[in-house]
Amino acid sequence: MRIGITGNIGSGKSYVCSLFKELGIPVFDSDYEAKQLYYRPEVKAKMVSRFGSDVYHEDGTLDRARMAGCVFSDACALGYVESVLYPALNEWFAEWTEQQNMPYVLYESALIFEKHIETMFDAVIVVAASEPVRIRRVMTRDHCTEEEVLARMAMQLPQSEKLTKADYVIVHEKDDEDEYLKEQVQRIHSEIFQSLAFDT
Repeated sequence: MRIGITGNIGSGKSYVCSLFKELGIPVFDSDYEAKQLYYRPEVKAKMVSRFGSDVYHEDGTLDRARMAGCVFSDACALGYVESVLYPALNEWFAEWTEQQNMPYVLYESALIFEKHIETMFDAVIVVAASEPVRIRRVMTRDHCTEEEVLARMAMQLPQSEKLTKADYVIVHEKDDEDEYLKEQVQRIHSEIFQSLAFDT
């Protein structure tokens, strides 16, 4: 089974994924994997063709600041990058999934519903926390202002909307309630295994 796991910024989604990893469940970090795609020869060639060779440093690494400047100032440029990266990412996820030996895998992404890719998955888990908690976490993590956090939040679907689309919900409200969080993860883990047993 392919299970999507998502949550708005500051929800603690990545930490929840680490708990699934402790149970032996493979997690595909789509953000990390998408960044690695820039170094695939076929993707790099398209980026250089569209934006010029100076989007990569002399050592071959991506100039993220320059790329960000190209993308955020031009909606067409963003569309082009996504048209190259997302098909390649989906292809790599399919290959990666075939390499795993567990009954289900997780696909971690903050933008599952924003990018309308929820149909790729057998189920979607939403990690949720109240807005004040999410703001505090991001301010602490990224050393930014509340206004900056709110601007980033505005680019995502409201958490309330995501909750209506979720198959499973994990509440990550308090950072010091590890046992409660682990109980929720274990319950969903068990339910997924039970659904697999029922299907067979």
